[in-house]
Amino acid sequence: MPVPLRPALEPLLDLLRCPTCQARLRPDPGRGALRCPAGHTFDIARHGYVGLLTGARATSGDDADMVRARDRFLATGKYGPVRRTVARLAAGAVPGQGAVVDVGCGTGHYLAGVLDHLPGAHGLGLDTAARALRSAARAHARAAAATWDVFRPFPLRDGAADVVLNVFAPRNPSEFHRVLRSTGRLVVARPTGRHLAELRGRVPAMVTIDPAKERRLHRALDPFFAAVTERVEYVTPLTRPEALDLMGMTPSARHLSRADTDDGVPLPDRVTVSVLVTAYEPR
Repeated sequence: MPVPLRPALEPLLDLLRCPTCQARLRPDPGRGALRCPAGHTFDIARHGYVGLLTGARATSGDDADMVRARDRFLATGKYGPVRRTVARLAAGAVPGQGAVVDVGCGTGHYLAGVLDHLPGAHGLGLDTAARALRSAARAHARAAAATWDVFRPFPLRDGAADVVLNVFAPRNPSEFHRVLRSTGRLVVARPTGRHLAELRGRVPAMVTIDPAKERRLHRALDPFFAAVTERVEYVTPLTRPEALDLMGMTPSARHLSRADTDDGVPLPDRVTVSVLVTAYEPR
């Protein structure tokens, strides 16, 4: 049975472009898909997201366990100050009926936070992880989701977005610049070297923060954007199940062995959250 078009996707159709020929996409109700005039067709999954990624299966290192761990941990509110800062910096750039695009959206947690601050806006989350997109498609009544690879040209028209979000995700500076309106804003959140330091100190297999990464970010974005940065840093209490979820939701999950998470391994009862959130405006 064809999957119906989700209401949240309808206001975003004019922003989308066919990944194959760049023509506009329109609903194909009989098939439960989006289709361009040339006949390129992209199915709507039964979980509500659109499969726009072509030429490769929409897979990711984020398996079902990682997605469940992320959902559980984010539901605790421990990253609430980060979410609120992202939303506040995004809100100043969106008009009444604006569009927010979250590139590398994961489960849609941060996109939903922005939309909560912007009652008239609509959002589109892009990610390669189909399992995460099942959550993103349900994250907010005004949020839609689609499979996409951040390193490919985005399936969006020029100047489509009032805000582009990039939270703990890979970046494509030239595409961010292309799809943003001239008055738009790019909001990027990424960890500092102090982020989760207590946890990384106890579990050596956890991924460390490359100190040169921040310099590379600025070199990549400076040709396109002017920036203002805020640091969000605080210490939060941590139960053992929360610590395990925090490890399990990050790229570190792919490097951990059973010995790293064994009951006998002591884990910290508090952890430092240290994140830089930058609002970039196109040059």
